[in-house]
Amino acid sequence: MSIKPTVNDLNWKIAGEAGYGIKSVGLMFSKICTRGGLQIFDYSEYPSLVRGGHNTYQVNVGEDEKFAPKALVSLLVALNQDTIDFHRDELEEGGGLVYDNEDKEIDVSSLDAKKYNLFPIPLTKLAEDAGGKKVMRNSVALGASVGLISYDFELLKSVIEDAFKKKGDEIVNMNIKIAEAGYKHAKDNFDVGKFPFQLKAVKGPKRMVLTANEAIALGAIQAGCKFMSAYPMTPASSILHYMAANQEKHNLVVKQTEDELSAMTMALGANFAGVRSFTCTSGGGFSLMVEALGLSGITETPMVIAEVMRPGPATGLPTWTEQGDLRFLIHAAQGEFPRIVIAPGDAREAFYGTHHAFNLAEKYQMPVFVLSDKFISESYKSEEFFDTTKLKIERGEMMTDTQLKKVKEYKRYKFTDTGVSPRSIPGQKDGVYNANSDEHDEFGYSVEDAENRVRMVEKRAAKLEEAAKDLPEPILYGLEKADITLIAWGSTKGPILEAMKLCERDKLKVNLLHVMYAFPFPTERVNEVIKNAKDVVIVENNSTAQLGSLIREFTGHDIEKKLLKYSGRQFYPNEIHEYVSDILSK
Repeated sequence: MSIKPTVNDLNWKIAGEAGYGIKSVGLMFSKICTRGGLQIFDYSEYPSLVRGGHNTYQVNVGEDEKFAPKALVSLLVALNQDTIDFHRDELEEGGGLVYDNEDKEIDVSSLDAKKYNLFPIPLTKLAEDAGGKKVMRNSVALGASVGLISYDFELLKSVIEDAFKKKGDEIVNMNIKIAEAGYKHAKDNFDVGKFPFQLKAVKGPKRMVLTANEAIALGAIQAGCKFMSAYPMTPASSILHYMAANQEKHNLVVKQTEDELSAMTMALGANFAGVRSFTCTSGGGFSLMVEALGLSGITETPMVIAEVMRPGPATGLPTWTEQGDLRFLIHAAQGEFPRIVIAPGDAREAFYGTHHAFNLAEKYQMPVFVLSDKFISESYKSEEFFDTTKLKIERGEMMTDTQLKKVKEYKRYKFTDTGVSPRSIPGQKDGVYNANSDEHDEFGYSVEDAENRVRMVEKRAAKLEEAAKDLPEPILYGLEKADITLIAWGSTKGPILEAMKLCERDKLKVNLLHVMYAFPFPTERVNEVIKNAKDVVIVENNSTAQLGSLIREFTGHDIEKKLLKYSGRQFYPNEIHEYVSDILSK
């Protein structure tokens, strides 16, 4: 085997039966890489079972920014035979397989030892000899992986210390000892310098490792959110978990409600009372919230909803990913009323987008969605610390007591040029306590005359036109002039940016127009880019090209070339690269 050695370009993967700490050691691997100045993007898969099933965790690591996982694996840790059966075809030539050679159920005869590096390591025995149990063989495998790629064990040691310090020195020292057993075994029994995939620490800025869900929670806290109500639903639940775990630290109130409709109405009531609030759910849960969404629309009460998509309909695939809810959010609830949809493409955009969502919701008194999906919401990415120095809290047309005192007749739904009416909150002297889901006049009282109805519909619609002026345009990544322009929204951004690296390597001229603020639709910018493009391809994780249909609706352009994936899995960069290469080769 003659493979060109590579340094700081590695895709590490561990897999096995649920319950053996796949995710915990996977996240540790991400953290030790990040602490060494490297950048990561990781990705985990697990079935929708209460316990059991096959779990995986992989980490794409290097010196440049990583936006997505890779399909080919450099070093695979197999904790059981299923891992070999399911993932052996993912190993790239020269890649390594770590397995327990004393596990009689594991058979590696299907792997060509001339093509791959096989690393038999008695994982369970080493764990037990170091004072641990079989369940801790994951830590042995982690230590062995660090040894095989010649990485700094001190970085692993520091991550273990941080992970277990609350459990006391005895637990910390035992976990270090177990990981070190794997590390030393790898160093003592294999010529690790000949393994073609190596990692070396580099100097770089201090970075965090976080998911888009955690970024959404942080964005809400930064925006001054003081109340959250939600009902757990995969893959949105970790937003609720983070908010609940940090409610005392940030002076929040977090409530787990009995169902999704209660979560929505409770948060809506808190917003009505003047407290910045939000909820989170997935598509199935949001289906149960739709009635309350209409209430937000007609009462013009601010509301922020984080909707983390998974494949539907109904229960669908609870632990997998898809971009199937864009159209649903744009049209949810009966009647016509404005809403804003923000679809971040990564954790950084999730943080700033969520912060912006709270300002937009109050400024324009309407519901605002932060639309994500399982892929980025549960995938960790290394990010430099967010800059919060320029972030401001904008509460819009909030009436002060002094202003209310000067008003002879306060009209909660006063007709204005922008459609946005002055807003008071219950309890303010000279204000009005009025919450009416019927059509109403400027004072909020129910009326059914035709002229008022027309004016109220137009008033609410005017707010969306005004809000559109306040939204950033889609960003064009890459070359100003390209042979192919890819257009995408939300989480497909990451795999496309990784694919563009492959295109640049092959001297293929490709750029990306990424639509983060999906509604109101950025018609002028999208139309401009399409008109100036040589060739255009829509890339979406759904079966109907929902962004493509919006482009057709708002610009008149019917984009014929579509790369769609709806298997419950996100795109891998090589899939996009191959599609583009095929087009340009014709």
